Parts: sequence; structure tokens; C-alpha cells
Amino acid sequence: MSEPAVLRPTATSVGAALRDATTRLLASSGTPRLDAELLLAEVLGWRRERLILDRDRPLDRADIERFNDLLARRQAREPIAYILGRREFRYLTLTVDRRVLIPRPETELLVEAALGLAPGASVLDVGTGSGAVALALKHERPDLEVAGRDISADAVTVARANATALNLDVSFTVGDLLGEARADAVLANLPYVPDGAELIDDVGRYEPARALRGGADGLDPIRRLTGIIASRPPGGRPALLALEIGADQGPMVAALVATAGYATVRVQTDLAGLDRLVIGSVR
Repeated sequence: MSEPAVLRPTATSVGAALRDATTRLLASSGTPRLDAELLLAEVLGWRRERLILDRDRPLDRADIERFNDLLARRQAREPIAYILGRREFRYLTLTVDRRVLIPRPETELLVEAALGLAPGASVLDVGTGSGAVALALKHERPDLEVAGRDISADAVTVARANATALNLDVSFTVGDLLGEARADAVLANLPYVPDGAELIDDVGRYEPARALRGGADGLDPIRRLTGIIASRPPGGRPALLALEIGADQGPMVAALVATAGYATVRVQTDLAGLDRLVIGSVR
């Protein structure tokens, strides 16, 4: 197997380096210019706007070498968020690495599903990963009692570090699904990709498979969660349940949520018009 081509920008100015890098990333990225700008801004410690204002500034050898290293990682299709070590999510900047999934814009819908909760309500984010949903919700609704839970101890370590860095009072624990936890609302972005489904390179190669794969039809974790809720007496069930799903899973997950005892069940679409959440409420 041949080694990935090593990128060696030979340009000596910011503008020329960006042009060279954009060309080199055409085969490995759907957004080569943006990626090149993000990586060079990281190397220089600049905001992206300055890359245009100072496009004629010469780069020293150390800058070129570091830029080359980052470009090589992106050419190997490592996600930008892992290269930079961070990801924007709603109003927060979160630390992320290969121990956790990279938060997606569509997952912000889980936060929005809980913004209308009554003051002081308790919320549990199941499968919290980097803590994105729990932390964003606490940031926007500081009156809520928010906690996160994940089966991965590594993920919980990342989430706790994010909570500390952001000074947000969210507790994170290691555990499988709900356990004995009780909450007024449960939010969950559980693994929902079928085991045999093909993933794009960036996802399949770098993100943790345990956080992606959900069994033969992708619904094993969701099926287990709704089964736990169904086994509880009516007063012990979360009043609100919101689940992120795959685009073709709306009817199946809606049926599981209804069977779990929710009187009102709806499927919510994302900005692309694809099914993205199933939301159940007790009344």
C-alpha cells in the first residue's frame, strides 16, 4: 500500500500557501479552501479574516513545516475538528478528540427540544460523548438541573474537562443508558447507524465505532432505552423523551416511543427536511 503523499507547500507568502494547500486538498475534502484557511489560521494563531488582509506576509520555515504536517493529516481525511482539537456547538467551543464523536449541527435540535422545560426541571443527556448537548443546555438554561451519562469512561473524561473549562455545573457519570437515574427529561444521541451501513471516510476511519453502530438495523440502543422506560411505572418515566435518529428511522422509533408509554409522539425534521428527532411527551 502506498503512503499518503506528503504535502510540502513551497509558497513563501500566506496567499500563495493557501492556493497551494487548496489544490492539494481537492481530492480529500469537500471544502478544501475552508480547510486550508482553518489550518493556516491555527498555525499562525490568527483569525481567518487576517489571512486575507495579510496575504502577502511571508511565512517562515517553521510555519511552513507545521502547516505541512496539518495538511498531511487532512489529506489522510482526518476530520478538521480532531486536527484542531475543538468544535463549535451552539454558543460553546468544545474540546474534542478521537475518544468522542464530533458534535454535528443537527444535534443542536436536542438542545432546542429542552429549552421550553419548566424552571428547575431535571435533564439527563444519555450518550453524552463530549458533553455537547448537556453543556449547551446548561449554558442557555442555567436554572435546569443537567447531567450527562455515557458508557465510555473516556468520553466522560472529555465531557468533564469541557465542563471545567466552560465553568458549567453539569455532572457526568459513567454508565449504560439510564441505569437507576430519574429525570424530568431525557435527551439521547445514541448510536443509530446500522452495523453494515457504509460510512464516509472521515466518520468511519476516525470516530469511535462504539458511538456510531447500533446493531443490525441501528436501533438496538434506542430499543433498549425505550424498553427501560416502558418497564417503569407511569410516574417514574421522564415527562419528555427526545431521541436523535437516522433519516429513515422516524416511523420505527416513533412506534418504540409510543410503546414506551408516551401519549404524544412526533417526528421532527432538520434543516434539510430529513427526519432527525423523535420526541415523546406524557401528555
